[in-house]
Amino acid sequence: MSQVGAFDSAQQGWLAERILEHYYPGATLGTIPPTNLAVRLMEQDDSTLDAYAEAGFRVAGRQLAPGQVAHLTPLPDGGANVVVTLGCDGEVLWQTATSDPWIYPLDPRPNRPATEHLTLCGGTAYRGSLGVATENGQARTINRVDVEDYLLGVVPAEVQANWVDKGAGEALRAQAIAARSYALAERRYSYAQTCDTTDCQVYPGTAKEDPRTAAAIASTAGTVLLRDGHILRSEYSAAPDGGEPVDIYALDVGPTPAELAVGRPPTDPRTDPRSRAASTPSAIELEYQRVGGESGSLGAPLGPEMLLPQRAGTYRLFTNGVIIATPTLGVQVVDFATLMQLVPDPAIREGLPTDSAAQPGTLAPTTASTPTPRPESRAVPSGGALPESALPGAEVQPRAPESGQVPNSDLAVPSLEEVFGDR
Repeated sequence: MSQVGAFDSAQQGWLAERILEHYYPGATLGTIPPTNLAVRLMEQDDSTLDAYAEAGFRVAGRQLAPGQVAHLTPLPDGGANVVVTLGCDGEVLWQTATSDPWIYPLDPRPNRPATEHLTLCGGTAYRGSLGVATENGQARTINRVDVEDYLLGVVPAEVQANWVDKGAGEALRAQAIAARSYALAERRYSYAQTCDTTDCQVYPGTAKEDPRTAAAIASTAGTVLLRDGHILRSEYSAAPDGGEPVDIYALDVGPTPAELAVGRPPTDPRTDPRSRAASTPSAIELEYQRVGGESGSLGAPLGPEMLLPQRAGTYRLFTNGVIIATPTLGVQVVDFATLMQLVPDPAIREGLPTDSAAQPGTLAPTTASTPTPRPESRAVPSGGALPESALPGAEVQPRAPESGQVPNSDLAVPSLEEVFGDR
Protein backbone atom coordinates (compact mmCIF):
# COMPACT_ATOMS: atom_id res chain seq x y z
CA MET A 1 0.00 0.00 0.00
CA SER A 2 1.19 3.47 -0.82
CA GLN A 3 0.33 5.84 2.01
CA VAL A 4 0.23 8.72 -0.46
CA GLY A 5 -2.01 6.69 -2.76
CA ALA A 6 -4.29 5.85 0.16
CA PHE A 7 -4.53 9.57 0.96
CA ASP A 8 -5.49 10.43 -2.62
CA SER A 9 -8.03 7.60 -2.77
CA ALA A 10 -9.61 8.64 0.52
CA GLN A 11 -10.00 12.20 -0.74
CA GLN A 12 -11.85 10.76 -3.75
CA GLY A 13 -14.33 9.07 -1.41
CA TRP A 14 -12.90 5.56 -1.12
CA LEU A 15 -13.56 3.75 2.14
CA ALA A 16 -10.69 2.04 3.98
CA GLU A 17 -11.95 -1.39 2.92
CA ARG A 18 -11.81 -0.41 -0.76
CA ILE A 19 -8.32 1.04 -0.35
CA LEU A 20 -7.08 -2.18 1.20
CA GLU A 21 -8.82 -4.32 -1.41
CA HIS A 22 -7.04 -2.33 -4.11
CA TYR A 23 -3.55 -2.65 -2.65
CA TYR A 24 -3.86 -6.22 -1.26
CA PRO A 25 -6.11 -8.00 -3.82
CA GLY A 26 -7.32 -11.36 -2.57
CA ALA A 27 -6.80 -10.56 1.11
CA THR A 28 -9.79 -10.80 3.44
CA LEU A 29 -10.61 -8.99 6.66
CA GLY A 30 -10.69 -10.82 9.98
CA THR A 31 -10.99 -10.03 13.67
CA ILE A 32 -8.50 -10.78 16.44
CA PRO A 33 -9.09 -11.15 20.19
CA PRO A 34 -7.45 -8.76 22.72
CA THR A 35 -3.75 -9.27 22.07
CA ASN A 36 -0.36 -8.02 23.24
CA LEU A 37 2.88 -7.80 21.34
CA ALA A 38 6.49 -7.18 22.34
CA VAL A 39 8.44 -4.35 20.71
CA ARG A 40 12.23 -4.00 20.79
CA LEU A 41 13.21 -0.41 21.62
CA MET A 42 16.30 -0.04 19.46
CA GLU A 43 17.68 3.15 20.99
CA GLN A 44 17.83 1.36 24.35
CA ASP A 45 20.17 -1.36 23.05
CA ASP A 46 23.15 -2.11 25.33
CA SER A 47 21.89 0.07 28.16
CA THR A 48 20.03 -0.36 31.43
CA LEU A 49 16.29 0.19 31.63
CA ASP A 50 15.66 3.26 33.81
CA ALA A 51 11.97 4.03 34.19
CA TYR A 52 9.26 5.43 36.44
CA ALA A 53 5.59 6.43 36.39
CA GLU A 54 4.01 9.51 37.91
CA ALA A 55 1.38 7.39 39.65
CA GLY A 56 3.82 4.70 40.81
CA PHE A 57 4.39 1.24 39.37
CA ARG A 58 5.40 -2.35 40.22
CA VAL A 59 8.71 -4.15 39.96
CA ALA A 60 10.18 -7.28 41.57
CA GLY A 61 6.93 -7.95 43.41
CA ARG A 62 6.78 -4.52 45.04
CA GLN A 63 4.69 -1.45 44.43
CA LEU A 64 6.79 1.68 44.13
CA ALA A 65 5.64 5.15 45.08
CA PRO A 66 5.65 8.23 42.85
CA GLY A 67 9.13 9.69 42.65
CA GLN A 68 10.88 6.33 42.79
CA VAL A 69 12.75 5.00 39.77
CA ALA A 70 13.68 1.41 38.85
CA HIS A 71 16.92 0.54 37.05
CA LEU A 72 16.95 -2.95 35.48
CA THR A 73 20.00 -4.76 34.12
CA PRO A 74 19.34 -8.14 32.47
CA LEU A 75 21.01 -11.25 33.89
CA PRO A 76 22.17 -14.25 31.86
CA ASP A 77 19.58 -16.51 33.51
CA GLY A 78 16.69 -14.44 32.13
CA GLY A 79 16.13 -12.40 35.28
CA ALA A 80 17.31 -8.91 36.12
CA ASN A 81 19.18 -6.96 38.74
CA VAL A 82 16.94 -4.21 40.13
CA VAL A 83 18.13 -0.99 41.76
CA VAL A 84 15.51 1.49 43.02
CA THR A 85 16.47 5.13 43.53
CA LEU A 86 14.79 8.33 44.60
CA GLY A 87 14.54 10.12 41.27
CA CYS A 88 16.54 9.11 38.21
CA ASP A 89 19.90 9.95 39.81
CA GLY A 90 19.05 10.01 43.51
CA GLU A 91 20.03 7.85 46.46
CA VAL A 92 19.63 4.09 46.31
CA LEU A 93 16.59 2.95 48.30
CA TRP A 94 16.95 -0.80 47.79
CA GLN A 95 18.16 -3.38 45.30
CA THR A 96 17.54 -7.03 44.55
CA ALA A 97 17.71 -9.69 41.87
CA THR A 98 14.45 -10.96 40.38
CA SER A 99 13.39 -13.71 38.02
CA ASP A 100 10.72 -11.36 36.61
CA PRO A 101 12.62 -8.76 34.53
CA TRP A 102 9.65 -6.46 33.96
CA ILE A 103 8.40 -3.09 35.18
CA TYR A 104 4.60 -3.08 35.32
CA PRO A 105 2.14 -0.18 35.35
CA LEU A 106 -0.29 0.05 38.26
CA ASP A 107 -3.12 -1.14 36.04
CA PRO A 108 -2.37 -3.60 33.20
CA ARG A 109 -5.44 -2.77 31.16
CA PRO A 110 -5.17 -0.83 27.87
CA ASN A 111 -6.12 2.81 27.39
CA ARG A 112 -4.83 3.99 30.78
CA PRO A 113 -4.17 7.67 31.70
CA ALA A 114 -0.79 9.30 31.15
CA THR A 115 0.13 9.27 34.85
CA GLU A 116 0.28 5.45 34.70
CA HIS A 117 2.49 5.27 31.60
CA LEU A 118 6.07 4.11 32.16
CA THR A 119 8.57 6.84 31.30
CA LEU A 120 12.25 6.40 30.48
CA CYS A 121 14.63 8.68 32.36
CA GLY A 122 15.44 11.41 29.85
CA GLY A 123 13.18 9.78 27.28
CA THR A 124 9.62 9.13 26.19
CA ALA A 125 6.70 7.36 27.85
CA TYR A 126 5.19 3.99 26.95
CA ARG A 127 1.91 2.28 27.56
CA GLY A 128 2.06 -1.31 28.81
CA SER A 129 5.10 -2.85 30.52
CA LEU A 130 8.82 -2.45 30.02
CA GLY A 131 11.32 -5.27 30.40
CA VAL A 132 14.86 -6.40 29.65
CA ALA A 133 16.43 -9.40 27.93
CA THR A 134 19.77 -10.39 26.45
CA GLU A 135 20.75 -11.16 22.87
CA ASN A 136 24.23 -12.59 22.36
CA GLY A 137 25.17 -11.16 25.73
CA GLN A 138 23.93 -7.65 24.88
CA ALA A 139 21.13 -5.89 26.77
CA ARG A 140 17.80 -5.31 25.06
CA THR A 141 14.75 -3.34 26.22
CA ILE A 142 11.23 -4.47 25.32
CA ASN A 143 7.84 -2.79 25.50
CA ARG A 144 5.06 -5.35 25.99
CA VAL A 145 1.84 -3.58 25.06
CA ASP A 146 -1.74 -4.15 23.96
CA VAL A 147 -1.82 -3.96 20.18
CA GLU A 148 -4.46 -1.20 20.19
CA ASP A 149 -2.32 0.89 22.57
CA TYR A 150 0.68 0.20 20.32
CA LEU A 151 -1.19 1.57 17.31
CA LEU A 152 -1.90 4.81 19.17
CA GLY A 153 1.82 5.49 18.83
CA VAL A 154 2.45 3.95 15.40
CA VAL A 155 -0.28 5.43 13.21
CA PRO A 156 0.44 9.14 13.84
CA ALA A 157 4.16 8.43 13.40
CA GLU A 158 3.66 6.70 10.05
CA VAL A 159 1.07 9.11 8.58
CA GLN A 160 -0.28 12.54 9.47
CA ALA A 161 -3.19 12.90 11.86
CA ASN A 162 -4.31 16.05 10.04
CA TRP A 163 -5.34 13.92 7.06
CA VAL A 164 -8.72 13.85 8.79
CA ASP A 165 -8.95 17.61 8.35
CA LYS A 166 -8.15 17.21 4.64
CA GLY A 167 -10.95 14.77 3.94
CA ALA A 168 -8.76 11.65 4.04
CA GLY A 169 -9.82 10.08 7.30
CA GLU A 170 -10.39 6.73 5.57
CA ALA A 171 -6.66 6.59 4.78
CA LEU A 172 -6.00 6.63 8.54
CA ARG A 173 -8.39 3.73 8.99
CA ALA A 174 -6.64 1.79 6.23
CA GLN A 175 -3.28 2.56 7.84
CA ALA A 176 -4.50 1.30 11.22
CA ILE A 177 -5.59 -2.05 9.74
CA ALA A 178 -2.37 -2.45 7.73
CA ALA A 179 -0.16 -1.53 10.70
CA ARG A 180 -2.03 -3.89 13.05
CA SER A 181 -1.67 -6.74 10.57
CA TYR A 182 2.01 -6.06 9.88
CA ALA A 183 2.97 -6.02 13.57
CA LEU A 184 1.07 -9.18 14.49
CA ALA A 185 2.56 -11.10 11.55
CA GLU A 186 6.11 -10.15 12.58
CA ARG A 187 8.45 -12.68 14.26
CA ARG A 188 11.83 -10.94 14.31
CA TYR A 189 13.39 -11.94 17.63
CA SER A 190 13.11 -14.60 20.31
CA TYR A 191 12.22 -11.90 22.87
CA ALA A 192 10.15 -9.50 20.71
CA GLN A 193 7.97 -9.66 17.64
CA THR A 194 8.90 -6.34 16.09
CA CYS A 195 10.97 -3.18 16.58
CA ASP A 196 10.33 0.56 16.82
CA THR A 197 12.22 1.93 13.78
CA THR A 198 11.64 2.11 10.02
CA ASP A 199 13.13 -1.40 9.82
CA CYS A 200 9.73 -2.42 11.22
CA GLN A 201 7.24 0.38 11.95
CA VAL A 202 8.03 3.73 13.53
CA TYR A 203 6.88 3.61 17.16
CA PRO A 204 7.88 6.53 19.41
CA GLY A 205 5.80 5.44 22.41
CA THR A 206 3.19 8.02 23.36
CA ALA A 207 5.11 11.03 21.97
CA LYS A 208 2.94 11.56 18.87
CA GLU A 209 -0.44 10.26 20.02
CA ASP A 210 -3.33 12.24 18.57
CA PRO A 211 -7.10 12.00 19.15
CA ARG A 212 -7.76 11.96 15.40
CA THR A 213 -5.67 8.87 14.74
CA ALA A 214 -6.97 7.36 17.99
CA ALA A 215 -10.50 7.61 16.60
CA ALA A 216 -9.45 5.88 13.38
CA ILE A 217 -7.82 3.08 15.36
CA ALA A 218 -10.86 2.62 17.58
CA SER A 219 -13.16 2.41 14.55
CA THR A 220 -11.12 -0.53 13.21
CA ALA A 221 -10.39 -2.22 16.56
CA GLY A 222 -9.29 -5.81 16.12
CA THR A 223 -9.50 -5.79 12.31
CA VAL A 224 -6.65 -7.42 10.37
CA LEU A 225 -5.85 -8.51 6.82
CA LEU A 226 -5.76 -12.27 6.24
CA ARG A 227 -4.36 -14.59 3.61
CA ASP A 228 -5.74 -18.13 3.79
CA GLY A 229 -6.77 -17.46 7.40
CA HIS A 230 -3.36 -16.19 8.52
CA ILE A 231 -2.54 -12.58 9.38
CA LEU A 232 -0.89 -10.88 6.42
CA ARG A 233 2.41 -9.04 6.86
CA SER A 234 0.93 -6.13 4.96
CA GLU A 235 3.91 -4.07 3.87
CA TYR A 236 3.36 -0.45 2.88
CA SER A 237 5.43 2.57 1.87
CA ALA A 238 5.28 6.28 1.13
CA ALA A 239 5.58 5.72 -2.64
CA PRO A 240 4.78 9.13 -4.17
CA ASP A 241 3.26 7.81 -7.39
CA GLY A 242 0.34 6.10 -5.71
CA GLY A 243 1.92 2.65 -5.71
CA GLU A 244 0.72 -0.58 -7.27
CA PRO A 245 -1.27 -3.55 -5.92
CA VAL A 246 0.92 -6.25 -4.39
CA ASP A 247 0.93 -10.00 -4.89
CA ILE A 248 -0.17 -11.07 -1.42
CA TYR A 249 1.44 -14.47 -1.91
CA ALA A 250 4.80 -12.70 -2.09
CA LEU A 251 4.24 -11.43 1.49
CA ASP A 252 4.87 -13.40 4.66
CA VAL A 253 2.05 -14.36 7.00
CA GLY A 254 1.87 -14.79 10.74
CA PRO A 255 -0.45 -16.72 13.05
CA THR A 256 -4.18 -17.14 12.66
CA PRO A 257 -6.39 -15.01 14.90
CA ALA A 258 -7.22 -18.12 16.93
CA GLU A 259 -3.53 -18.65 17.69
CA LEU A 260 -3.10 -15.25 19.29
CA ALA A 261 -3.18 -14.84 23.05
CA VAL A 262 -6.72 -14.62 24.41
CA GLY A 263 -7.98 -13.21 27.69
CA ARG A 264 -6.18 -11.06 30.24
CA PRO A 265 -3.04 -9.44 28.81
CA PRO A 266 0.14 -10.94 30.32
CA THR A 267 1.15 -7.60 31.82
CA ASP A 268 -0.41 -8.07 35.23
CA PRO A 269 2.05 -9.25 37.90
CA ARG A 270 -0.86 -9.88 40.27
CA THR A 271 -1.78 -13.10 38.50
CA ASP A 272 0.11 -16.36 38.21
CA PRO A 273 -0.52 -18.02 34.82
CA ARG A 274 0.84 -21.31 36.20
CA SER A 275 -1.89 -21.54 38.81
CA ARG A 276 -4.94 -20.86 36.64
CA ALA A 277 -5.97 -19.88 33.16
CA ALA A 278 -5.60 -16.14 32.67
CA SER A 279 -9.18 -15.83 31.48
CA THR A 280 -10.61 -17.51 34.61
CA PRO A 281 -10.93 -15.26 37.68
CA SER A 282 -9.96 -16.68 41.06
CA ALA A 283 -12.46 -17.22 43.89
CA ILE A 284 -11.05 -14.13 45.62
CA GLU A 285 -11.49 -12.03 42.48
CA LEU A 286 -15.09 -13.19 42.15
CA GLU A 287 -15.83 -12.30 45.77
CA TYR A 288 -14.14 -8.92 45.37
CA GLN A 289 -16.36 -8.13 42.38
CA ARG A 290 -19.43 -9.39 44.29
CA VAL A 291 -18.87 -6.87 47.10
CA GLY A 292 -18.40 -3.99 44.69
CA GLY A 293 -14.78 -4.13 43.53
CA GLU A 294 -12.63 -1.03 43.96
CA SER A 295 -15.69 1.18 44.34
CA GLY A 296 -17.08 -1.06 47.09
CA SER A 297 -16.37 -1.11 50.80
CA LEU A 298 -13.07 -3.00 50.53
CA GLY A 299 -11.41 -0.36 48.38
CA ALA A 300 -8.39 -0.92 46.15
CA PRO A 301 -6.12 -4.01 46.20
CA LEU A 302 -2.83 -3.60 48.09
CA GLY A 303 -1.00 -6.50 46.47
CA PRO A 304 -1.32 -9.87 44.76
CA GLU A 305 -2.97 -13.01 46.09
CA MET A 306 -0.78 -14.80 48.65
CA LEU A 307 -0.61 -18.27 50.14
CA LEU A 308 -1.68 -18.91 53.72
CA PRO A 309 0.71 -20.99 55.85
CA GLN A 310 0.74 -24.74 55.13
CA ARG A 311 -0.95 -23.92 51.81
CA ALA A 312 -4.25 -23.81 53.66
CA GLY A 313 -5.65 -21.32 51.19
CA THR A 314 -5.01 -17.87 49.78
CA TYR A 315 -5.60 -14.28 50.84
CA ARG A 316 -5.43 -10.81 49.36
CA LEU A 317 -5.07 -7.41 51.05
CA PHE A 318 -7.34 -4.49 50.24
CA THR A 319 -7.43 -0.95 51.61
CA ASN A 320 -10.17 -1.73 54.16
CA GLY A 321 -9.95 -5.48 54.73
CA VAL A 322 -8.86 -8.89 53.51
CA ILE A 323 -10.45 -11.67 51.47
CA ILE A 324 -9.38 -15.23 52.32
CA ALA A 325 -10.22 -18.44 50.47
CA THR A 326 -9.80 -21.89 52.04
CA PRO A 327 -11.19 -25.34 51.21
CA THR A 328 -12.83 -25.44 54.67
CA LEU A 329 -14.67 -22.11 54.63
CA GLY A 330 -14.76 -21.10 51.01
CA VAL A 331 -14.34 -17.35 50.53
CA GLN A 332 -14.79 -14.77 53.27
CA VAL A 333 -14.03 -11.13 54.05
CA VAL A 334 -12.09 -10.80 57.32
CA ASP A 335 -10.37 -8.03 59.25
CA PHE A 336 -6.65 -7.24 59.34
CA ALA A 337 -6.23 -8.55 62.91
CA THR A 338 -7.42 -12.01 61.81
CA LEU A 339 -4.95 -11.98 58.94
CA MET A 340 -2.12 -11.24 61.36
CA GLN A 341 -3.15 -14.32 63.37
CA LEU A 342 -2.97 -16.41 60.23
CA VAL A 343 0.21 -14.85 58.81
CA PRO A 344 2.19 -13.28 61.69
CA ASP A 345 4.89 -11.80 59.45
CA PRO A 346 6.24 -8.33 60.42
CA ALA A 347 6.72 -7.46 56.75
CA ILE A 348 3.01 -7.94 56.15
CA ARG A 349 2.14 -5.81 59.17
CA GLU A 350 4.28 -3.02 57.68
CA GLY A 351 2.36 -3.34 54.43
CA LEU A 352 -1.06 -2.92 56.08
CA PRO A 353 -2.81 0.45 56.25
CA THR A 354 -1.36 2.29 59.25
CA ASP A 355 -4.67 2.64 61.07
CA SER A 356 -5.86 -0.95 60.64
CA ALA A 357 -3.38 -3.33 62.26
CA ALA A 358 -4.07 -1.91 65.70
CA GLN A 359 -7.82 -2.52 65.58
CA PRO A 360 -8.24 -6.19 66.57
CA GLY A 361 -11.88 -5.79 67.42
CA THR A 362 -12.97 -4.26 64.12
CA LEU A 363 -14.48 -6.49 61.50
CA ALA A 364 -13.62 -5.90 57.88
CA PRO A 365 -16.27 -4.02 55.92
CA THR A 366 -18.92 -5.98 54.09
CA THR A 367 -21.68 -5.08 51.69
CA ALA A 368 -23.74 -4.06 54.72
CA SER A 369 -21.22 -1.56 56.08
CA THR A 370 -19.80 1.77 54.98
CA PRO A 371 -16.14 2.17 55.92
CA THR A 372 -14.29 5.38 56.59
CA PRO A 373 -12.13 6.14 53.53
CA ARG A 374 -8.40 5.69 53.98
CA PRO A 375 -6.93 7.29 50.83
CA GLU A 376 -3.46 7.50 52.38
CA SER A 377 -3.25 3.72 52.55
CA ARG A 378 -3.84 2.72 48.94
CA ALA A 379 -0.27 1.62 48.19
CA VAL A 380 2.04 -0.88 49.82
CA PRO A 381 5.18 1.02 50.92
CA SER A 382 8.37 -0.24 49.31
CA GLY A 383 9.81 -1.03 52.73
CA GLY A 384 6.76 -3.13 53.59
CA ALA A 385 6.73 -5.37 50.59
CA LEU A 386 5.46 -8.89 50.92
CA PRO A 387 8.14 -11.59 51.16
CA GLU A 388 9.58 -13.01 47.93
CA SER A 389 8.48 -16.53 48.94
CA ALA A 390 4.85 -15.44 48.81
CA LEU A 391 5.02 -13.59 45.53
CA PRO A 392 3.12 -14.76 42.46
CA GLY A 393 4.85 -17.73 40.89
CA ALA A 394 6.54 -18.87 44.10
CA GLU A 395 4.10 -21.72 44.55
CA VAL A 396 1.00 -22.97 42.79
CA GLN A 397 -1.99 -21.46 44.54
CA PRO A 398 -4.94 -23.59 45.62
CA ARG A 399 -8.18 -23.40 43.71
CA ALA A 400 -11.51 -22.33 45.13
CA PRO A 401 -13.74 -25.08 46.62
CA GLU A 402 -15.08 -27.31 43.87
CA SER A 403 -18.64 -26.75 44.98
CA GLY A 404 -18.35 -23.09 43.95
CA GLN A 405 -20.18 -22.05 47.12
CA VAL A 406 -19.28 -18.55 48.28
CA PRO A 407 -20.21 -18.06 51.97
CA ASN A 408 -21.78 -14.83 53.09
CA SER A 409 -19.11 -12.22 53.84
CA ASP A 410 -21.02 -11.13 56.97
CA LEU A 411 -20.15 -14.33 58.87
CA ALA A 412 -18.18 -14.05 62.08
CA VAL A 413 -14.40 -13.92 61.77
CA PRO A 414 -13.12 -17.54 61.63
CA SER A 415 -10.75 -18.97 64.17
CA LEU A 416 -7.37 -20.42 63.27
CA GLU A 417 -8.75 -23.93 63.79
CA GLU A 418 -11.59 -23.23 61.39
CA VAL A 419 -9.22 -21.93 58.75
CA PHE A 420 -6.70 -24.75 58.98
CA GLY A 421 -9.21 -27.50 59.74
CA ASP A 422 -7.59 -30.66 61.15
CA ARG A 423 -4.07 -29.78 59.99
